[in-house]
Amino acid sequence: MSSDLNSDLFNNLRLELRRGLLIVAVLAQLRREHYGYTLRKDLAALGMEIDEGTLYPLLRRLETQGLLESEWREENNRKKRFYKLSRDGRAILKQLLAELEQINSSLTRII
Repeated sequence: MSSDLNSDLFNNLRLELRRGLLIVAVLAQLRREHYGYTLRKDLAALGMEIDEGTLYPLLRRLETQGLLESEWREENNRKKRFYKLSRDGRAILKQLLAELEQINSSLTRII
């Protein structure tokens, strides 16, 4: 396998792996209210980088699915949209964390 193919394949598989984990990370971080910029900054500080082009569509999708609630507020003379988990979001996060724990445990045994 050529180096370029190997690199492209790895990057594609890495993105696929990260996609689901980003959802869990965003939901977990939104147990406490954030607006987009601080959410992105806090996730990055915890080692989970996410670019704006990924974050904002994800937030909209999660809200459409009923997992998040949001509201516009003015802060420092700027309108900002604040997000937090909905009741359904909390229930789904709890289930996802249990599933993640089970998968991680199984993977550890397999590896």
